[in-house]
Parts: sequence; structure tokens; C-alpha cells
Amino acid sequence: MAENKTQPTEASVDEFLKAVEHPVRRADGLELLDMMRDVTGQEPVMWGPTIVGFGSYHYKYASGREGDAAAVGFSPRKANLALYGLTYGPDADRLLPELGKHKTGAACLYINKLDDVDRDVLAEMIRSGYNHVLSELHTP
Repeated sequence: MAENKTQPTEASVDEFLKAVEHPVRRADGLELLDMMRDVTGQEPVMWGPTIVGFGSYHYKYASGREGDAAAVGFSPRKANLALYGLTYGPDADRLLPELGKHKTGAACLYINKLDDVDRDVLAEMIRSGYNHVLSELHTP
């Protein structure tokens, strides 16, 4: 079976975030770094070249595919901030309408800038998603 493309690396999270060209995206990335560190109690790790992850979990699909992934994380992309793991929590459906301006994808939450969302709601989504991933999705 093929190995997952996105693996944890030894790359510096600080160097990655400081190199983000867009000044608002860079500032938001640094703020998300602190927020996710505070909420999860985990230190950040680069997953692949562009994802800042907090904690990890092991998953196994019915197909037999299995691997490891960041429990929650984010990537400051050119078009938006992509946040991972936040829509998995049982409170996501209740919290998303309260969050502010956002879009959702397969397993991602996309926001243009942190000023578009309620930071308290975002922190609650991080906490809920992180706890759900580790307690319900993690398969040792």
C-alpha cells in the first residue's frame, strides 16, 4: 500500500510561517500557531511542506488503508487559511453558523482572515475537533 504523502518533518514551523509572503496570512498564521498550541497543549510540527499540525492520530479505513495524520492543523495558503480537523467534532454543525465568514470542503474549513471569524468560536471548534479526533477517530 502506498505511503501517505503528508508526513511529519523536521522543518521549522517558525521559519515556514515567517516566510509566508502575504502579511495578513503571515500574521494570522502566527496567531493560529499560538491559539492551537494553547488549546491543544501540543507543540506544532510541520506535516509535509505546508501544514502546521498539532498532535497526531492513527486511522484505519475499512478498505485497509491506514496511516497517521495531524489531529488538527492549518496551512496559510495564498487564497485563504485552510484549517484541518475542526469540522470533525460533534459541535461543528452547531458552531459553524456562529463562526462568521467561512467555507467548508471535504475535511477542511476555509477562512480568508481571522478578522472574519469569532475567535472564541474558532477556539471552541479547535478544542472540539481535537478531542473528537483523539477520542473517536484514533485507532491504536
